[in-house]
Amino acid sequence: MTRPYVLGLTGSIGMGKSAVAAMLADLGAPVFDADATVRAMQGPGGPLLPAIEAAFPGTTGADGVDRAALGAAVFGQPAALARLEGIVHPAVAAARAAFLAAHGDAPLVVFDIPLLFEKGRAAEIDSVAVVSAPPALQRQRVLARPGMSAEKFAAILAHQMPDAEKRALADHVIDTGTSLAATQAAVAALYRQLARPVR
Repeated sequence: MTRPYVLGLTGSIGMGKSAVAAMLADLGAPVFDADATVRAMQGPGGPLLPAIEAAFPGTTGADGVDRAALGAAVFGQPAALARLEGIVHPAVAAARAAFLAAHGDAPLVVFDIPLLFEKGRAAEIDSVAVVSAPPALQRQRVLARPGMSAEKFAAILAHQMPDAEKRALADHVIDTGTSLAATQAAVAALYRQLARPVR
């Protein structure tokens, strides 16, 4: 039996990746959301809390990880960040593998991974789609978010690979700078192109 075709979905902040992931889900593709998985694992009663608390005392509580405290513990400290990633990344990889196994009968499975290129491409991905939009539209979308500032936006961008580089590395580019209907049509065409009959 063949496994599903695995599409890695990525894109910088404000590019419309979540909207494209939702479109793919509406077409029937199971979508593994890496960020949501991490949030659940670090939330109340999450399986990563004991290891995180042991490595970074005082950063977890009844509500899960204290994001501010954990951020302060690793910010600007590569060794501490590597220690945290050593806890989180294997757990996410295991969850991703379990998700793929659970959806073995689907023709296409999507791995929604925001930092796919920055953190290294997952070995089981068949191709990568980058969601992209013009810089002015990206900035407009991000600055409209609650609690966002130009400074915070600039700091986030500094940790992400530039959009042009992502597009150059991508197997597929989905433009969300057009109309919603045009984006939906492009996503549907990509789904039809990649969805693999499972034997």
